[in-house]
Amino acid sequence: MNKRSCGILMHLTSLPSPYGIGTMGVEAEKFAAWLKSAGQSYWQVLPTGPTGYGDSPYQPFSSFAGNPLLIDLDELCDQGLISRTDCENADFGADPDIVDYDKINKTRRELLHKACAAFTDDVGYTSFNLYQADWLEDYALFMALKTKYGGKPWNVWDDEIKFRDPEALKKCREELADEIRYEKFCQYIFFRQWTRFHQTCNSNGIKIIGDIPIYVSPDSSDVWANPQLFELDERLNPRRVAGVPPDYFSKTGQLWGNPLYDWAAMKKDNYSWWVKRIKKAAELYDMLRIDHFRAFDTYWAIPFGHPTAETGKWEQGPGMDLFNVIKSEIKNVDIIAEDLGDIFDSVKKLLSDTGFPGMRVLQFGFNDKNEDNDHLPHNYPKNCVCYTGTHDNATFRQWFAEADLSTKNMAKRYLEKGLFANLNMRAIRAAYASPAALAIIPMQDVLNLGAKARMNVPSTLGGNWAWRMKPNALKGKTAEKLRDYAEIYLRL
Repeated sequence: MNKRSCGILMHLTSLPSPYGIGTMGVEAEKFAAWLKSAGQSYWQVLPTGPTGYGDSPYQPFSSFAGNPLLIDLDELCDQGLISRTDCENADFGADPDIVDYDKINKTRRELLHKACAAFTDDVGYTSFNLYQADWLEDYALFMALKTKYGGKPWNVWDDEIKFRDPEALKKCREELADEIRYEKFCQYIFFRQWTRFHQTCNSNGIKIIGDIPIYVSPDSSDVWANPQLFELDERLNPRRVAGVPPDYFSKTGQLWGNPLYDWAAMKKDNYSWWVKRIKKAAELYDMLRIDHFRAFDTYWAIPFGHPTAETGKWEQGPGMDLFNVIKSEIKNVDIIAEDLGDIFDSVKKLLSDTGFPGMRVLQFGFNDKNEDNDHLPHNYPKNCVCYTGTHDNATFRQWFAEADLSTKNMAKRYLEKGLFANLNMRAIRAAYASPAALAIIPMQDVLNLGAKARMNVPSTLGGNWAWRMKPNALKGKTAEKLRDYAEIYLRL
């Protein structure tokens, strides 16, 4: 990030479409063109893996696979694999403002199965299977087995499957050949469409920032296929799980439940799984954001089965040992480190040693009058990415509405300069004016939306990840305003 620039945070699922969820189709292409007109250089998305528990993109069934829900159905219609009548008659949910995941998952699966049945293997499909075999074979079998077992997590499957007995797996591959082919077909289509989408963005001068959750879902092909890399007991249940300790935001901490890495085991093979993961992500995205970066330095380990995150302890992560390997194995990968929360000096040192930019969030800048508050825009270092909020925050409008009087007064005083339509635009201008090399604004804040547009409330289930942008939302002079700010503050 040698050049000052700006971008927008919005997941693909939030795009308008007639099919209940945003996809890599024409609306994505329109949005890329809109970003260009608004003077933006980046489009940040959430993780694009196949969503599992709670529909969260941060709990995917694989760290390498793509999400079939993002597949553009219009392209499949154009190719004659499904009919437009099939799509028009399908139930994608009644509310166009949200993603109805229950209906979407069922309907999409039916349509994609029809497309798979009509698909004839081609050279591209064969090549894809060969090139991606190191993760695709395990993933496709894993998903086929989840269907066989009615969606149950892998750690309750029959022992011979759970423990990956070779003969049992061979038998399953034969019995589940059609379902395995379906899963491979979905991945082939996803990555073919992603390549086109990525090229479209780049042709508009837009780089894609992808998101990598530091941990993987316990119910994932990653853990099932590589149990030796995680802290698991003799029955393949987690010994300890991930989370964060009690803090200002939670008296009991956050219990995420992800299995912890066995860093000693990973070190023995030179962190090959992580190298492969970063390489794959670097193929998809132009820049990577790593969530919960601090855990590479020190991570909170909670005994499995405990009801809260209170009973845990800090453990030492791999630190620069891992990143030295990544930097030696992968050239020219740009990484953003999510360094929010309770950060030790050792985490700050690791961030400095890597050279990665950290994050700053405008909402966190007004809750006290500490002159050293890292989240006040005038305190931002050049080597950072600033946000008005993240996918885990309230929208800026909601945050201000719910803030206490002292916080509101400080925010109004800080953001008062200039004649602007609303506090949101003043906040965006403050982010653009800051020393931060890159300013990223959630689309909800650009549109001045309230609580209904919040993307996620951490540690809650239900109603998250569902917001969708209205089809006419990009009309008006919003693009002109953003471009003007980008020009004023040398971010074009």
